[in-house]
Amino acid sequence: MLPWTTYEAMYDAALNQPEPFWLKAAQRVTWKQAPVTACRTRSDGWHDWFPEATLNTCHNAVDRHVENGRGEQAALIWHSCATKERQVVTYRELQGRVAGFAGGLRSLGVEKGDRVLIAMPTMIETVIAMLACARIGAVHVVVFAGYAGPELARRIDDAAPKVIIIASCSFQGQTPVPSVPALNKALAAATHCPQACVIVQREACPASLLPVRDHDFHTLEQSVPAEPVILRSEDPLYILHTSGTTGNAKGIVRDNGGHAVALALSMDLIYGCEPGDTFFTTSDLGWVVGHSYGVYAPLMSGCTSVIVEGGASASAIHALCHEHAVKYLFTTPTQMRLMRQESRHLSGAILPALARIFVAGEYADPTLLEWARSYFRKPVVNHWWQTETGWSITAHFFGLPEREPVSLMNDIGRPAPGFRPAIVPSMPGEQCGEIVLSLPLPPGCLAGMWKDGAIRVPSAYFDETRRYYRTFDEGMIEANRAVHMLGRSDDVIKVAGRRISGVQIEKIIATHPAVHTCAVVAIPDELRGQRPVAYVVVDPEASCEPSSEEIVVLVNEVLGRWVGLKEVRFVRHLPTTVSGKITRKRLLVS
Repeated sequence: MLPWTTYEAMYDAALNQPEPFWLKAAQRVTWKQAPVTACRTRSDGWHDWFPEATLNTCHNAVDRHVENGRGEQAALIWHSCATKERQVVTYRELQGRVAGFAGGLRSLGVEKGDRVLIAMPTMIETVIAMLACARIGAVHVVVFAGYAGPELARRIDDAAPKVIIIASCSFQGQTPVPSVPALNKALAAATHCPQACVIVQREACPASLLPVRDHDFHTLEQSVPAEPVILRSEDPLYILHTSGTTGNAKGIVRDNGGHAVALALSMDLIYGCEPGDTFFTTSDLGWVVGHSYGVYAPLMSGCTSVIVEGGASASAIHALCHEHAVKYLFTTPTQMRLMRQESRHLSGAILPALARIFVAGEYADPTLLEWARSYFRKPVVNHWWQTETGWSITAHFFGLPEREPVSLMNDIGRPAPGFRPAIVPSMPGEQCGEIVLSLPLPPGCLAGMWKDGAIRVPSAYFDETRRYYRTFDEGMIEANRAVHMLGRSDDVIKVAGRRISGVQIEKIIATHPAVHTCAVVAIPDELRGQRPVAYVVVDPEASCEPSSEEIVVLVNEVLGRWVGLKEVRFVRHLPTTVSGKITRKRLLVS
């Protein structure tokens, strides 16, 4: 039970009395040595959360639930959209499989602090590998299973893993794609050589194991079980690479203690989730949402986590929600658009158990949210976070008795406890600008960056005063603390000295009934500095196609002619990253 009844009471408690606030929050976690200090600033300017306290994340996610009587509850429910396979794993079964595989990693020489690179699709074995690393203090590095050899080689050289774990194949749609050829190319190109490779054999495309180098995953599961290792709160749990906010791929390091506290608090405070509830995250486990809310947060909270391999259709999501009495669905705007496209001829989803839906990964326009609310007949909300933060910077707080103002429901909400946003305007007198966060960041955020074999201070994120973390996102903050997102710093368009966010224009274009999705970018203009260009994907089921003139008039009527939108380019699809985010920079060179 949360001790606050209103958002302001909760936020002010974290703001004005951070030490007792976070020490109280830490009681959601089982510690070997409980913390006596919440936050300590280091001499290098960064900070540690719950210093000198000790725990084990795997014990918190698995063992303690077995000890407390949840052994026969489903911990994981897995569905493959490619093979139609399904698995249900109880907490007791998960404990045995994780402990056995952790022992198998030990037999390969993996110890505390060693890195283990996991390049697998979303599978039960992927979760087992992550938790097994956490169990023995190894640092897991999960990467997208579809990376080609050169990209995988870069991750290998950066992390220098002692062991690499892959599945024998991944899938593109329902077509199996062998993984071993990409691994071999990566190892041939990389300068670092792991001591061993572990392969999960899949029926669709089994692999031939090389002697000495390769080991069978399920054979290693039968090893002598390993007990959880006691770790310091500050010890690294995982490294996750992201192109994130500063361009080049980099390794974000997450700690054990702060991560556990933040995610446990978020399940209660933000999602309103209780032990025994079912939480369904559609994200791939290679992304931060999959880490945080496909694996760690639901399991640490004693919930059942539903995970899927491949892009789930609207009918598949509906079936899984219905079959497993899913209470919370966490998905992306891209997935939601695909669901909208598929569901045009359906009257709506009748899912009595479903309480609410959360959307993150990129901005979801109000039109999309309204469709989802009408279709599911449930609350559907945005929230904003980054790979670097690991959980929500801003959100809507369903764990509080206070009802959220309706005016906030179409935007990204208000700051989560410990996040203290401010605006740095690009021009004097402007209310909008880059959103920065006062240091220290709350627990759960990046503990540093992995570089040259060590954890470094994330100085690339400091502003020039070294007092703020730069989000590289633009927005504005209202008096009631509500944050409004305008887009990435490099997505803001400067027209004749006036600034307009591409997201603002996109939100207006998206209201046209024939528009499926769109993106707006800036191009140089000799007279006005820059002008916007809109790329529009037409809904394939629209009764008629919109004209360029219709789109221009729509924007002019809402924002005004000063915006200067004259060019609308209709395309079949927009370029996206493998995680589904629209890559606007690629539109500039198309």
